[in-house]
Amino acid sequence: MIKNLNLYIKYFLPLSFIASVFYILIYNVLHYDPILGYDAEAHYAYIDTFSRYLPRRIRIPTSDETREFFNPPIAYVFPAIIQVFCRNLSNSINLLKSCQPVYGNIGQIFQSFLYIITIAINLKTLNLVLKNNRFSFSYIILTSMLAVNYRTISMIRGEIYILFFMSLLMLSLVRFENKAFIISNKEIFIFGVLIGCLALSRQWAFLLFPSLIIYFIKCDKKIKREYFSFLSKSFAVGFLVSGWFYFINLFRYGSFIAFNMPPTNEGYFDRLRSLLSFESVETVIFSNPIRPYFKNQFFPILYSDTWGDYWGYFTFTSRFLDIGLGQENIGSYLGRVNLVSTFTFVILLIGTLKSYKKISNKALVFFIKYSILFSLLGYLWFVLGYPTGSGDTIKSTYLIQMFNLMTFITAIFLDRLKNNKIYISLISILLIIYVHNFSSFLSKFPIGFPN
Repeated sequence: MIKNLNLYIKYFLPLSFIASVFYILIYNVLHYDPILGYDAEAHYAYIDTFSRYLPRRIRIPTSDETREFFNPPIAYVFPAIIQVFCRNLSNSINLLKSCQPVYGNIGQIFQSFLYIITIAINLKTLNLVLKNNRFSFSYIILTSMLAVNYRTISMIRGEIYILFFMSLLMLSLVRFENKAFIISNKEIFIFGVLIGCLALSRQWAFLLFPSLIIYFIKCDKKIKREYFSFLSKSFAVGFLVSGWFYFINLFRYGSFIAFNMPPTNEGYFDRLRSLLSFESVETVIFSNPIRPYFKNQFFPILYSDTWGDYWGYFTFTSRFLDIGLGQENIGSYLGRVNLVSTFTFVILLIGTLKSYKKISNKALVFFIKYSILFSLLGYLWFVLGYPTGSGDTIKSTYLIQMFNLMTFITAIFLDRLKNNKIYISLISILLIIYVHNFSSFLSKFPIGFPN
């Protein structure tokens, strides 16, 4: 019986889940227009301005042209190229406006492929770590349960690029450590380009880099010299690839990490108390976890936005409260999603804390461990510096790298469970939760809306 179940988990379930992920991605391309996303008009203004000067030159938009001026350009390159082709082929009077739905939807499709490729790369890395040649169904189901992934992919954003380049970086770390970091200049150059591309995706990617430095401090003396050479050369390449953008920010706005609002002058402890508050959380977190019930409360908003849809970008927005489907029931449903997802969240916490001793690839361990830590602390620092009454700087999309690192390392924990009965029981419960939460992965807007 156990043997048959193992075969079922090994072959049928992974393929079924891959099919379900494709269904979700295709469904959301049809039912969700990126113009409905976070600050979408400002992102579209970035693309339109950026594309206006292509292919003759690259010009980063200013703060007068879009409030998303501070973002690095990688997420906008592909849509901008589509915009160039579209306006050269279109006969519309307003070329920029008429091409927005085109590059929006094609950009969605492109980001969906990036996500699938990211999953494939992480599965390859897990094969190397676990030393087997099969799908890690634990990873597939855990990463498929993050509702935040599907919302991020559906919008024109840089975070999906962080996930993609981060997966390549992790695969490279495992391979390089197996060579004791005695690697060619070509491999070093490629790794440096990955660092540069991460820095040009979103500023959140900088929270991944301290882990690489910490590993140099902690690594075995036998490889310290080789690792230092590898790391210093890689960071030099990464700086050459990405540094120009941050110097533009410095010269224009006086800061390498400029933002579209000034930091607060409110007292530090007052901000911290407000941010970490759980006041009145218990009354709505499992019954109606949608805005505006949590007011700048970090953990309730982050939790509800990771597993459900706190800000309502898949179910409603402030502009289209009467358009999304199932408005009258969405709050109670998302409350149940929050409730059953406590099991998944606990599994992620246990897996994250327990897995480090089970991994022989120390460079990967340090990268994941400290990247999770620095991502959380760095994001907390950001939110403390830029608080709002409603908490709209608190979105799980901004911390998506941390959640996906947790699913990766927890998959190792589950796949190395020696007791098959415990493993099958955990996977069975996760399957039930996945089915229950499935609707939260899907946009509730009609096909073609709002065009």
